[in-house]
Amino acid sequence: MWLNGDYLVPYLNGVAYSHKPPLLFWLINLGWKVFGVNDWWPRLIPSLFALASVFVTRKIAGRLWPELISIKDNASLILIGSGLWVLYSTALMFDMMIAFFTALGIWGLLIAYQSGDKKGWLMLALAIGGGLLAKGPTILLQLLPVALLTKWWDIDNHSSNKINAHKIDAKHWYLPLFYSVIGGAVIALIWAIPAGIHGGKVYQHAIFWGQTADRMVDSFAHNRPFWWYLPILPLLMFPWLFWGRFWQGLKNYNTKNMGIRFCIAWALPVFISFSFISGKQIHYILPLFPAFALLIARLSHAENNSANSLLESKNTRLNELPILLVTIFLGLVFLVLPSYARSHSNFTTWVQHIPLWLGGLTIALAILIYFLPKKTVSNTISQLGILSIFLVTVYMYVIVHTAGDAYDLRPISTNLKQLESQNIPLAHSGKYPGIYNFLGRLKQSPEVIPEHLIASWFTAHPNGRLIEYYRRDTPIQPQQVEYMQAYKGISVAILTQAQWQAISNQAIGNKAPSTEAD
Repeated sequence: MWLNGDYLVPYLNGVAYSHKPPLLFWLINLGWKVFGVNDWWPRLIPSLFALASVFVTRKIAGRLWPELISIKDNASLILIGSGLWVLYSTALMFDMMIAFFTALGIWGLLIAYQSGDKKGWLMLALAIGGGLLAKGPTILLQLLPVALLTKWWDIDNHSSNKINAHKIDAKHWYLPLFYSVIGGAVIALIWAIPAGIHGGKVYQHAIFWGQTADRMVDSFAHNRPFWWYLPILPLLMFPWLFWGRFWQGLKNYNTKNMGIRFCIAWALPVFISFSFISGKQIHYILPLFPAFALLIARLSHAENNSANSLLESKNTRLNELPILLVTIFLGLVFLVLPSYARSHSNFTTWVQHIPLWLGGLTIALAILIYFLPKKTVSNTISQLGILSIFLVTVYMYVIVHTAGDAYDLRPISTNLKQLESQNIPLAHSGKYPGIYNFLGRLKQSPEVIPEHLIASWFTAHPNGRLIEYYRRDTPIQPQQVEYMQAYKGISVAILTQAQWQAISNQAIGNKAPSTEAD
């Protein structure tokens, strides 16, 4: 978009890019218009959406449980301190935007439910439209189940939560819901229709059909079992699902609590749906984290079924013991991992150089947090949130700096830029996901060449250079290539025609698929 000035249709390698809608790309270009081309602004975008989601979550908590002021603070801290949320708050991906628009739509639903205000339905329409422009129809899966299950969670008809609300019937609830969906679709179509005309028939099919039916068919290809999320969910939500206070509240929660039912209706159907859709990634469930945070915050103050008062069990350290044990185990893993990796060749080299102090710091911090005074549940949530944020941040820092160029494409990208400035043709063997363009500030993507056409390409471009991937055990000497570096578990090289031919003759079967570089 930045290079060709076309902000209607995204492009990758000169071809219209239909896998995602353009909102994230628009925001990146908007920041570049203001601050110039840089890498800090794109990294900041998901952080801003993550922060906005926290504030919207506070608003949702205030509407669900207005009499419990501390729930707003606790839910915010739980969300900020969830391991996966911390990790993806700085990842340049689409899911934090979906998390925000989901929370915004939920807030709008609650406004419409409690007061019948049209502003709530308008917010829902804006959320659907924003979600469609952010990542496509997945926003409907995030929002529609809780809206359609209203009669299940609508059990506080006479509470102060619901003032002058419309009836939950076809005329007053489901028809406005339908209008909101149509309104959101119209927002997306304002972009999609002219983009489809501009991008051509293939692009039209991709954005109007491929984003729904084709992707749904692919998603049920049984890549991962339906239970895949369950065993990793405690780690993704670390430390909250190891917290005894949450399980106490879950055991004693009031089944007639509208707010708890609302959060269950928000999270459970979507979680089940993603479990049965086999194309699973851990970041797909990020939009559910505000619901999880609200549930955990409320259940840590679970009502006693025998009285209409808060459960005032002592906030003993026993509740935090599972978190202590899990964190100590994690620290021990990092203490022994480097030496274990040195004796097992299947580990990448950089794992051997993880500093031992990382494991020691993990254990020390776990013990410190465990023995700090915890006068209230809010104190405990604050401390556990700090533990999670600190560990994820330190781990990211250590791994990035220890891995070195195993994940750093700046050196090869700079090299490619020098070749481009000399008007030397560039080609990429196999699939190319555009990973060198921004870092190298390339004006044109390398030409994507299938394996069987490389020789023909070199015949047409005898002074050209080829980007090729090899397994790490391929016997290639530095003098045999123009440039080579480690990347993930493979090696990436820049080759002249003579170098490619020589290595191809000796390295049959040692090529690594270029898709491993995605």
